[in-house]
Amino acid sequence: MLHDTDRTFAIAQATYAKKLRPLLPPEAFLPNPDRLVLVLINLAILCLGWAIADDLDRWHWYYLWLYLPLALIMGNSIVVLLFSIHDIMHSNLIENRLLRQVVSLLGLTMLWMPPTFWQAVHNREHHNKTNSIDDPDRNYLEQQPKNWGKWIQNLFVPSIEVQPIWFVIGMANAWGVHTFRNLTSVLLFNNAETTYTPAAFKVSSKERVTIALELFAIIAIHVSILFYLDFHPVKLLLGYFLPIWLGFSGVMFYIYTNHLVSPMTEINDPLLNSVSLRVPKFFDLIHLNFSYHTEHHIFPNLNSNYYPMVQALLKEHYGDRYNLLDVGEAWRLLLNTPRHYRDPQTLTDWSGETSIDCPGSAALTAKRS
Repeated sequence: MLHDTDRTFAIAQATYAKKLRPLLPPEAFLPNPDRLVLVLINLAILCLGWAIADDLDRWHWYYLWLYLPLALIMGNSIVVLLFSIHDIMHSNLIENRLLRQVVSLLGLTMLWMPPTFWQAVHNREHHNKTNSIDDPDRNYLEQQPKNWGKWIQNLFVPSIEVQPIWFVIGMANAWGVHTFRNLTSVLLFNNAETTYTPAAFKVSSKERVTIALELFAIIAIHVSILFYLDFHPVKLLLGYFLPIWLGFSGVMFYIYTNHLVSPMTEINDPLLNSVSLRVPKFFDLIHLNFSYHTEHHIFPNLNSNYYPMVQALLKEHYGDRYNLLDVGEAWRLLLNTPRHYRDPQTLTDWSGETSIDCPGSAALTAKRS
């Protein structure tokens, strides 16, 4: 249910945090060691999956479908690895810098994401500039050039004009496109002037070298997996590509809803520029409460087990501003709105012929309860 309220003014993220932090227990801000355990468990699941996949050439073709549930579990492990490392890198759980880097690298390898780059693009750029003109994760602007980056985004991202076949392909590949766009912008140019990203940014020279070295390590690990699977087409399809496609799809299922229907904001106001989801409790359990996205943007370093407590406080203190949607309603909005910003409050399509006010310009709360 969309309802109009006066939400034209923005409140800075720090203002929410200052008001709500005293209402949360101190242990909510302590690192959660369970996240490291989850990294190890899900890396083990992937290794087990590849070990079984290495024997697929000995299976009769009519038994190959039996591997599909394992591929799904492996895909979910890729999702959980991202969400676990996401929490770890927002905390000081691993204080040893080298160990932190190694664990993060292993956890992000299947996502082709160097941890130093993740620290820059997500922790630094996205969180400090959420859905602003300088956020690399925002929608493209209508006035930005119609280059390959913008064209692929328009082709893949759920919108009023996306085609079903490209939507399916996009779910499996949009994460890779996003990573490729921003990585090449930093590694090849690093001048904050590339036009094929929504918002280009720079990293330091030291970070750039570290990102390149981490990327080489990631490539080496992927090549090792391909060699282990003998470059066999069935092994690669079921044991390598299918888990990656499923994992990327699971990640994008959440990420698409985070900000894309919300207005752009000059002041970083998580209650204006972010959306939280209601999903079945099972998915909150296995995906570390990632659906609580507004809560995360208010307290990036909070133990995610305490996000429901923050949500209750937001409903109590900011119920007329808080964007909480049933997951089905969030996806309905995505598929019924364009994906480019004409202005901070208006979405338009590729041709510029259709314009719709951002649903997030009014309160997005589906059912306040």
